[in-house]
Amino acid sequence: MKEELREQLIQGALKARETAYAPYSHYCVGAALVTESGQIFTGCNIENASYGATCCAERTAVFKAVSSGGKKIRAIAIAGGIEGREPEDYAYPCGICRQVLSEFGGPDMIVIAARSALDYQEYTLDGLLPHSFGGGSIR
Repeated sequence: MKEELREQLIQGALKARETAYAPYSHYCVGAALVTESGQIFTGCNIENASYGATCCAERTAVFKAVSSGGKKIRAIAIAGGIEGREPEDYAYPCGICRQVLSEFGGPDMIVIAARSALDYQEYTLDGLLPHSFGGGSIR
């Protein structure tokens, strides 16, 4: 991945984090992804008093992309931390988000966990979700 795109995704995730709705956990997450066509979509976590109705930033971004026609994701950046503070730790996708990412990104999809544009960790989806269960498993 080109450094310019990586930085654009990280900056997009950091900016999306600012719009998070997290009145219960105060843990704000932003995500930015790029589709195969080069379109970038962002998302933030949206909490709900009924915790099961909460949506993570990664899934928000994926659902925006898919509902706009982008069904193949090349990479995603994620940034998260306590509301009102710069990210102190890396935010990784939860299990449900990893499963959703596997539906729309291949095993080589890039996943970036970032604290800043200069401080990040990069993985493949297969590295974060080895031996995943996907569409090929039921065909």
